[in-house]
Amino acid sequence: MKTPKSTLDNSFKIVEFENEGNKYICKIQVINHFIHISVYLSNTLKFEGCISLPKIQNQIVAFFYYNINEIFEEINLLDSNNFSLIKENNENKLQIKFIILRRKQYLYINLDENMNLIDNDLIKQISELKEIIKMKDEKINELEEQLNEYKKQKANLDLEKNIKKEDLYNDFNIKLKDPIHKLKNHTDYVYCLTKLKDGRLVSGSRDSSIIIYNKETFKPNLTIREHNSSVNCITTLSSGILASCSSDKVIKLFNIKEDIYNVVQTLNYHTDAVYKIIEIKNKFLASCSDDKSIIFYIKDNNEYIKDYHVSTNGGCTSIIQTKDNEICYSEKTNNSICFFDLLERKIKSRLDNINKHNCQYEWFIMISKDLLLIPGTDKISIINVNKYNLIRVIDVPNSNIIAGVCMLNENMLLTGDWTEKIKQWKIEGDNLILISQKEKTHGSDINALMNLGDGHIVSGSDDIINVW
Repeated sequence: MKTPKSTLDNSFKIVEFENEGNKYICKIQVINHFIHISVYLSNTLKFEGCISLPKIQNQIVAFFYYNINEIFEEINLLDSNNFSLIKENNENKLQIKFIILRRKQYLYINLDENMNLIDNDLIKQISELKEIIKMKDEKINELEEQLNEYKKQKANLDLEKNIKKEDLYNDFNIKLKDPIHKLKNHTDYVYCLTKLKDGRLVSGSRDSSIIIYNKETFKPNLTIREHNSSVNCITTLSSGILASCSSDKVIKLFNIKEDIYNVVQTLNYHTDAVYKIIEIKNKFLASCSDDKSIIFYIKDNNEYIKDYHVSTNGGCTSIIQTKDNEICYSEKTNNSICFFDLLERKIKSRLDNINKHNCQYEWFIMISKDLLLIPGTDKISIINVNKYNLIRVIDVPNSNIIAGVCMLNENMLLTGDWTEKIKQWKIEGDNLILISQKEKTHGSDINALMNLGDGHIVSGSDDIINVW
């Protein structure tokens, strides 16, 4: 049922309402000493009445212009035969009685015969209403101007914050003196890091646990023990769900609410260790495994179901989306990098012998919309994802395996390696320029790096996480 709407006019009032698909129109008109009422259904006149009054007083005008909806809120559920208008003489007063049959309610208007005719008052009231509307419009314009000014100020503040962050990152190695926090909550190697939508840090470890930390103090808020083996990858989906995959062959999806979690789904289609899980187009998931397969999942009724799988040439340890309808993944055999078309469901290009290494936790990263960075052993490869060719190999001597990579901004990135070093690089075109490095950052191999986006950098090693 729609709320009746009215149209203000100098001579009459129109009220429209709907009931069970039928549109009713009621027209009330004040003509000299008469009140004329007509009710139409689908352009057909259903009721018509005319009331003669010796005088039309201010009270009746006020009623029709300020309280008309009070009447039609009562009749908008009824047809036109269920209400009527009656005039009554009562000593020196005249009453208009609206009889609502459904509820047996009576709405009265008392007209004092000693009042003057209301023509001038009517004009005055209409002018006052127009002035009120004008003042409200001016107030709305004023508030809109204030809102626009606030948005400009906020945009400037956000820009200043971003500039300050970029300055911090440009001077990052100088500021990376000692970690401000050393988190020793895991009992084995930290393999992966991510953050929740609320900004909280999340870590996954070979001790099979996942830990969520307080955003301010970095103390553990929540520890999740749902896997039976190493947690190899964790990622936050666009819905806010936390996804994890493990060497126990299982993928888990968690709903996190403050310090409480629940498992919303378990995906167990793989037959060997699962190394990476990614979200594609906010709707699909893809996971890769040592079982020589990539499995694609589609969302159906808020749950993910297996859509199809792709066989790989050897175990697959990393996967990344490079374009809207394309992913890139690794194959252990021949150290191959494959580009897979999601629409045609076939390999579009393959590159062999890329970054030979012995690390099972590869971290690919897009450093621009065209360039894919692949870390390896004592080297970094850069691939053009449009031409599908290796355009540069950067030697990084004495670094052993480069296992952690994160972007600082669009012009800079960090790498971590198994010699405990964190290196800062500047991106110049399709090349990387080493700016500086921090040595002895951990007591063991660096496996993961994470930019929290608030000025903090996090690195994961043996059983320790450093917050810089």
